[in-house]
Amino acid sequence: MATANGSALPADQSGAISDSASRNPEGGRAAPRPNPEVVARAKRRGFTGAFKQKVLAEADAARASGEIGAVLRRHGLYSSHLTKWRQEREAGILDGLTPHKRGPKTKVTAATLENQKLQRENDRLTEQLRKAEIVIDVQKKVAALLGRPFPQTETL
Repeated sequence: MATANGSALPADQSGAISDSASRNPEGGRAAPRPNPEVVARAKRRGFTGAFKQKVLAEADAARASGEIGAVLRRHGLYSSHLTKWRQEREAGILDGLTPHKRGPKTKVTAATLENQKLQRENDRLTEQLRKAEIVIDVQKKVAALLGRPFPQTETL
């Protein structure tokens, strides 16, 4: 039997059910919703060596069924993290448990080092020449103001 408001229960009972169902145990306030906006650029997570060691110790101590999964969920990790960290630990790469810079590795050769050294020296000498030319220009202007002729030199 349907009532005037379309519910199967009488109006006095249907209102009581909907009121109790919509109540929140926190005094009638709805829980705050998470921000639905998606970040424009995802940020890569980095884990410290100490954190990796701690998680590996927790995972190694887990004996019962599902405990490793609980450790992974608690820290927000994937099983591939544990696999990679264990391989690094077994290979004796303690430095491997620290974050690495991503991207192609630069190849350093003797010629590259010499080129960089010469480039730095060239930059230093260029800056020194620029400062010397500024000083000479100031000296020319001061000599002109004092009425003393400044000897002309050939510029390169």
